[in-house]
Amino acid sequence: MSLPSQFLVGERLIGSLHPAYVIAEAGSNHNRDLGIAKRLIDAAVEAGADAIKFQTYSGDRIYSRKAESAFLRQWTTKTPAEFLDDLALPREWHAELADHAHSRGITFFSTPFDHEAVALLAEVGAPLLKIASGEIVDLPLVRAAAATGLPLIISTGMATLGEIEDALTAAEQAGAPAVSLMHCVSIYPAPVELTNLRAMSTLRGAFGIPVGLSDHSIGITIPIAAAALGASLIEKHITLDRGMPGPDHSFALEPDELRAMVRGIRDVEAAMGDGAKTGPNAEELEENYTLARRSLIATRDLSAGTVLEPEMVTVKRPGYGIPPKHLDIVLGRTLRIDVEADGVLTWDMV
Repeated sequence: MSLPSQFLVGERLIGSLHPAYVIAEAGSNHNRDLGIAKRLIDAAVEAGADAIKFQTYSGDRIYSRKAESAFLRQWTTKTPAEFLDDLALPREWHAELADHAHSRGITFFSTPFDHEAVALLAEVGAPLLKIASGEIVDLPLVRAAAATGLPLIISTGMATLGEIEDALTAAEQAGAPAVSLMHCVSIYPAPVELTNLRAMSTLRGAFGIPVGLSDHSIGITIPIAAAALGASLIEKHITLDRGMPGPDHSFALEPDELRAMVRGIRDVEAAMGDGAKTGPNAEELEENYTLARRSLIATRDLSAGTVLEPEMVTVKRPGYGIPPKHLDIVLGRTLRIDVEADGVLTWDMV
């Protein structure tokens, strides 16, 4: 497998040596309202996200009309196919939403759930595509997405390493120029104890390509932690209001929370540094080095000619005198000059 370890989306490089690519997942939280969909794009821009992502599907192209779901019974008596049809982003909106995102300076893309959706997203200029966790085993869909020549993000919720390898092989063979993986727990919301952030490292080691986190937990702690562990991409559901009706609002971030998450991610990245431990930096030298460190200090007034004994010397701040580690060398030496009580001892005094 020769997929690259980094790739370009617009002007942003995605890979382990670059800031995390933050994706605001609008999903179905547009509630089939074009105005809400545009406001979600605006919220992602104002929060500092790199991209806004929707989902492109039709209920009857995902589910058999015969399928039933006990899980959905908490919201509806409809079949899964009917339920998703009620949530689906109208396909005729895609071009307008892509244009709005472009005008606001944010990347627009989506998760296609069928071959027609792949073609539509390529047509409206999406610069990358995402394969959802449930579709990772749909290798014909993976190949169709890869054949567009666009980079792919493949989410890995519920997948085994073998299934991930199958999808990556299919994507590479079909022409995907690059692929990244998203570690994911396909529970909504996902309990933090099941998040298993260390799996990102496992995926990086196994496949050598960018790895990130598609997070379904409550709050912003987990995505920020993922940034500290080197996530190349971080995806989080967003909503204008968690009280809105719909299955994905309750665990999504509201705009101010998304802003806080992005700020936290960027703070963590800034704090990681290069790992070198080289002593004080310039700011420490300027502000604290001499004041916070300690020196040998006279405990009382001492006259020139005094032979220094243990009770005459203590250790205090500041740190521009003789370092405390040299106490044994100083004891027994003779003072050259008078030293006042609490005077800082320096080498020219002894």
